[in-house]
Amino acid sequence: MTHPTSPHLWPENTDVHDGVLHVNEIPVTELAATFGTPAYLLDVPGLRSRAARYRRAFEEAFAPAQVSVYYAGKAFLSRAVARWVREEGLRIDTASAGELATALAAGIDGAEIGLHGNNKSVEEIDLALENGIGRLVIDSLPEIDLVAARAAARGQRAPVMVRVTTGVHAGGHDFIATAHEDQKFGLSLASGAALEALEQIVANEHLELLGLHSHIGSQILDPDGFAAAAAALLGLRATLAERTGHLAAELDLGGGYGIAYTPQEQAVDIEALAASLAQACRRECERLGTAQPDYSFEPGRAIVGPSMVTLYRVGTVKPVELDDGRSRLYVSVDGGMSDNIRPALYGADYHAELAGRASTADLVPARVVGKHCESGDIVVRDVSLPRDVAAGDLLAVPATGAYGRSMASQYNLVPRPPVVALGDGAPREIMRRETVADLLALDLG
Repeated sequence: MTHPTSPHLWPENTDVHDGVLHVNEIPVTELAATFGTPAYLLDVPGLRSRAARYRRAFEEAFAPAQVSVYYAGKAFLSRAVARWVREEGLRIDTASAGELATALAAGIDGAEIGLHGNNKSVEEIDLALENGIGRLVIDSLPEIDLVAARAAARGQRAPVMVRVTTGVHAGGHDFIATAHEDQKFGLSLASGAALEALEQIVANEHLELLGLHSHIGSQILDPDGFAAAAAALLGLRATLAERTGHLAAELDLGGGYGIAYTPQEQAVDIEALAASLAQACRRECERLGTAQPDYSFEPGRAIVGPSMVTLYRVGTVKPVELDDGRSRLYVSVDGGMSDNIRPALYGADYHAELAGRASTADLVPARVVGKHCESGDIVVRDVSLPRDVAAGDLLAVPATGAYGRSMASQYNLVPRPPVVALGDGAPREIMRRETVADLLALDLG
């Protein structure tokens, strides 16, 4: 067997034999026959390996400080995934009642779960409190009174952190950069809202302030922003201590670590990033004259993204003449924006390769498109594929584990694909394929 081209894009346990892609030694031709297409293929040992790697990187870099690594479930969460990452020493970060319920159903102890959200409902807060959640991340001033009231009604003291908008702008697209002022998340450091929130919490007998939280964006390939955000949080922590005598015990520096989606990209070197960030935090604590806090981090995409591949079957193929005299091969597959909205939503780039056979044909400019009734239904905007790609062929798109299934829709009433776990016993669906019967069951007429 050989590795696929651009092996850094593919799951850890991926090989090619006679032109056929294998994941954990199972040919995708066999998987397509068993589970159908489209399908998300999850490399379970690879997922576990990445989870353990991120935990080790932060623990080793920040020692002797205590470190907690939370898997950001919004990237993709199922009961099986929650169990696997917990077994590798990670906690679970959730952002809705559904994600929280999934983590609890997986057997995760409430103390090992966090809850985010800019508009948490009373029901979500109550669900968190009744299950002994480890932390609620406060996102607004009104939420302070709401959480305190719900905790008081239960005779509890709610463990909370405050999400701080640091003003550090980072991320691959404005929609996923989350620390600039003009957006919905967090409490502003610049305006004083963050400090006001912290002082209110310290004074409230029904709330326990665990620490400060920052998340500066997503798909970040330049690590400099993390150090700047950490310095801002540490400064705010010192100010709070001066004003109230309370030195917050923990800093959560979020996630957003970028991965490679195309052959030209390289993922963040997490060991180097962790070492650099830890050094910056130590220097800032020394400058401020404060003790080191404990630290927590929230990788999601970086763990599950490269661990999954989407497998499609080709349908219509047609050459299209371009204005400049060139031509492009439009390759239609049996999925599209319903199983990966990111190209349409963010202009995200992906890669694709012929996965079910070898080809010696010339590579030609191609665009992989979906089956939906939208001209923006593009899976891979620019890629080179063999000239002889044809109906019935299998195409694989790597790095689809994050925000593929979790943001999937039923647009055009197309059922969502299954998630097939590989490398953890016999191949099996951990999320089954939806059916037309499932869609009709929701329609009450």
